[in-house]
Amino acid sequence: MQTVTLNNGVEMPLLGFGVYQIPAEDTERAVSEALAAGYRLLDTAAAYGNEEAVGHAIKSSGIAREELFVTTKLWVQDALAEDNTKRAFETSLNKLGLDYLDLYLMHQPFGDVYGQWRAMEALNHMGAAKAIGVANFYPDRLIDLIVNNEITPQVNQIETHPFFQRASYQDLMREHGVQIQSWGGFAEGKNDLFTNPLLTAIGKEYGKSVAQVVLRWLTQRGVVAIPKSVRAERMAENFDVFDFQLTDEQLARIATLDTGGSLFFDHRDPEMVTWLAGRRLDA
Repeated sequence: MQTVTLNNGVEMPLLGFGVYQIPAEDTERAVSEALAAGYRLLDTAAAYGNEEAVGHAIKSSGIAREELFVTTKLWVQDALAEDNTKRAFETSLNKLGLDYLDLYLMHQPFGDVYGQWRAMEALNHMGAAKAIGVANFYPDRLIDLIVNNEITPQVNQIETHPFFQRASYQDLMREHGVQIQSWGGFAEGKNDLFTNPLLTAIGKEYGKSVAQVVLRWLTQRGVVAIPKSVRAERMAENFDVFDFQLTDEQLARIATLDTGGSLFFDHRDPEMVTWLAGRRLDA
């Protein structure tokens, strides 16, 4: 497995396994199969409702803790945000059955972001979270967080796929030492991704599927990817993407697919901000 080095020296696998929208009752099996397939980066979140199942799979795997890279995410916290962030972290850690996290992300750029980040910085200083970062932060919010706080986020997990490629934003993050990570790498199949003629043609040149072409495109750009699947054969297929290299010409052709906008929702839309900022998780 190839890795990237975060701005604090932590090594992060370039390809991992995500569990977004996998029901809790299916998550333990899916994660166990992913670990058996070779994945070592696992990505979950408090908001997904399946941290306990991920923890059970980790425990039953027998894999040494230091071989795993486990990420979960903080949901928007009520005031006092610093205290509630620390409590939320402990809740997630207990559900996962772990002594520390490899990466703790702020899931949304809403609420008392500064208070939440101060608490996350404290967790990082304690060693409870080896790396800390954010998700869904647009450039203005990310730069604001960087220039007004002690620790620069190690990671920003954002919507990134062939139809929303984020190339210029990746360049900006690179300038500030922030690692880009993709969610929605397959765009959930929108815009007929899996039958796209261009991606299909490129795949045929290598004997690879469209999904494998997309994952190679992401990882070759240095974007950490976390594809999700509940099928063991698809997990193995998604993992098998480091034995070919896309050419500059192919990368240029894929760049033409970029629409420059989200296929899901805009975190700057007032109605979406109101909904996300007002949502609270059950205790």
